[in-house]
Amino acid sequence: MFDTKNITLPFLLRTLTLTVLLTSEHASASVFDSVNCTTNSTFAPNSTFDVNLSTLFSYLTSNVTNGNNLRFFNATVGSHGSDAAVYGLFMCRGDVPLALCRECVGFAAQNIASSCPSANEAVIWYNECLLRYSNRFFFSTMDEWPRYQIKIPLGDPVVLHSKGFYSALGSIFNGIGNEAALALGGSDNKYAVKQAAATATTTVYGLAQCTPDLSAADCKRCIVDATAEFPRTCCGGSIGGSVMFPSCIVRYETYPFYQHSGTSGTLTTTNKGGGNSRTQVIAMVAVVVVILVMVLCFGYFYLRRKLRKRRKTGLRIRKNCNSIRPDMSASESLEFDLDTIQFATNNFSQGSRIGKGGYGEVYKGILPSGEEIAVKRLSRNSGQGAEEFKNEVLLIAKLQHRNLVRLIGFCLEDQESILIYEYVPNKSLDHFLFDPSKRRELTWSQRYKIIKGIVRGILYLHEDSRLMIIHRDLKPSNVLLDNQMNPKISDFGMARIVDTDHIQGCTNRVVGTYGYMSPEYAMHGQFSVKSDVFSFGVMVLEIISGKKNSSSFDSCRIDDLLSYAWKLWNSDESVFQLLDPVLQESYNPNEVERCIQIGLLCVQENPDERPTMGTIASYLTNDSVEMPYPQEPAFFMKGRTRRHASGHESYSSGHTTKYSFSSSVNDMPTTAFFPR
Repeated sequence: MFDTKNITLPFLLRTLTLTVLLTSEHASASVFDSVNCTTNSTFAPNSTFDVNLSTLFSYLTSNVTNGNNLRFFNATVGSHGSDAAVYGLFMCRGDVPLALCRECVGFAAQNIASSCPSANEAVIWYNECLLRYSNRFFFSTMDEWPRYQIKIPLGDPVVLHSKGFYSALGSIFNGIGNEAALALGGSDNKYAVKQAAATATTTVYGLAQCTPDLSAADCKRCIVDATAEFPRTCCGGSIGGSVMFPSCIVRYETYPFYQHSGTSGTLTTTNKGGGNSRTQVIAMVAVVVVILVMVLCFGYFYLRRKLRKRRKTGLRIRKNCNSIRPDMSASESLEFDLDTIQFATNNFSQGSRIGKGGYGEVYKGILPSGEEIAVKRLSRNSGQGAEEFKNEVLLIAKLQHRNLVRLIGFCLEDQESILIYEYVPNKSLDHFLFDPSKRRELTWSQRYKIIKGIVRGILYLHEDSRLMIIHRDLKPSNVLLDNQMNPKISDFGMARIVDTDHIQGCTNRVVGTYGYMSPEYAMHGQFSVKSDVFSFGVMVLEIISGKKNSSSFDSCRIDDLLSYAWKLWNSDESVFQLLDPVLQESYNPNEVERCIQIGLLCVQENPDERPTMGTIASYLTNDSVEMPYPQEPAFFMKGRTRRHASGHESYSSGHTTKYSFSSSVNDMPTTAFFPR
C-alpha cells in the first residue's frame, strides 16, 4: 500500500509503462522450447553423479539469481576427469533483460532434470536461454549436435519468394557471424543482431550468438554452419526460422523479436526499400502512443479514486506493511493482485481449503494459465504474521532447488498477506509417517529416498546457496512430498540468514517445535547449522521407526525416541527393533543400520560432535566411509535430569521436553505448511 498523495500522473505513466514492458517480456517467455537427452548412457539414481548433477543445477541457478548479472556461466562439480564429474553451463540470449534471464535458467534447470532424469548428457533450448550438462568436458569446444530447428511456414508467398527477401537474408547472415565472433557485445556475450529491408513494407531481423567460451574462429564457424541449414528450411517460403546448436544459435523473423534498447550486441541496419516504410513506422508509433496515453490517463484516475477509498479502511495494514515493502524491491515481479488469487481459489471457498495452521489457512488454487498453486493466507490476527511473511518472501524467492518448495509469488492487498507456492499434491511427510494406514505406503526404499532428498535440500541451504540459511524448524510436517514422493522442505518463516564468516547466531526469542530443537538453542538461544543437523537427526529416527520423538515405549519405560534408539544401539538388543513394523518384511539392513547411526550422530549433545550436512551426504553416498561411534544423545531416560555447564537443567515430563531458563524466552511453536 502507498499514500495517494505521492502519486502523480508522470509517476503513474512511468510505472504503468514499465509494467507493460515487463508484461510483454514475460508474455514472450518460452515461445518455444526443446530438450534433447543426447546420449543413451545413463547414471544410476542416487549415485555420486546424480548428487553432483543436483549440485550443478544449484550452482547454475544460484549464479544467475544471486545478483551477479551473468548471462553466461559454466561450472564443474566433482573431480575433473572422474566418472562422477559433471560439466554444465547456461547462456541467456544477449538482449533479454536479466530478470527474464534468471527466470529462463530456473525453468530450464527444473525441466531438464525432469525430462532427462537419468541421462549423462542433455541440452535444453528456450527462446531466451539454453542450458546443458554432460559427463564429458565440453567447455571451449564447438558442438553442432544435437540440433534443433524451427520453421514458421506462414506468410505472403509473393514476399517470401522474392529476390529482395533472399537478398535481405543474405545481407544479414553473411556478416553477422563475424560480428558475433569478434565479441562486439563484450567478451562475455558473443552476440550480434542485424536487420535488412526485403521490400518497402517488409523488414527481416536476424540474430546470432555463440557461447562465450568458444574461440572467435570456432564461433564464426558454428554460426556459418548453423546458417547453412536455413536454405533447407526456408526454400518453401517461411517468415521465420531458428537453428540451435549446443554451441550457437541463429534466428530470423519478419518482426523485431529482439530488444533494440539496452542490447549488448551490435545493431546493423541495411535499408533497400523506399521512404514509405519509415513513414508508416512513424505513423504506427504515433497511433500507439496516443492510445497508450489515453489508457494510462484513464487508469491513473481510476486507480487514484480506488486508492483514495482504500486509504480510509487500510490505515492499520498500511502501517504494518510499510516496514516490509522497502525490503521487497527485488521481489516486486513476484507480486500477484488479490483478484487473481480470489479467482484461483474460488474466493477462498471451503472446498478449496486444504489445511489450517497457527498463521492462517492454506488453499489449493488454479491460475488462469492452468498452473496449480498452494495459497497460504496469513491470519489477520497473527501477531507474527507480517514478520514471517517478510522473511519467507525475501528468503524463498532466492532459493532454487528440487528439494525446496518453490515460491511463485505473494500478495499484499486489502489487509491480506498471502504467499503463493507451487502445489505439492501429497501433503507433508507426517501425513504419511504417523498415520497407521498411510505409513504402509512408505516402503523402505521410499523412506531412504526421502532421507537423502532432505539431506540435499538442507545441504543447499547450508553450503550451496549464496547465503548460509538456517531453517530452525525442520520437522516432518515441514517436509512436503510431490507425486513421486520426492521431499521438498517448506515453511521458512523461522529461517535466519547467517554471514558465512560467522557460523552461528544467538537470539533471545526461541522459536520452533520442542522435540526437534537442539539443546543449545532451546536453552541458550544459540543456533547454527548444527541446530538443523540435530532436527534432521530426530527426523531420521522418526522416518525409520514411524514414531514421533515424543512417543512412549512402555516396555522399556522410556519416554522419547532418542533414548530408545540409544538404548538399542548401546546394548545387546537388536537395533532393528527400532524399525517400523510395517517394514519388517522388506528393508536393506545395511541402509537401515547406517541411517540409525547417522541419526544418533546428529543428536549428540555437543554440537561439535555432530556431523555437517556435507559429511552426512558422503555417509549416504559412500558405504566405504567409516562413521564415528555415537555417544549418548541429548535427551535420555524418563525423569532423569542433566546439569549443563551453564547451570541450567533440562528435564523430561510427559511427552514434551521442557527446559528451565535463566531469562525470559518466548516459545512460539510453528505449524506445518500443510497441517494435518
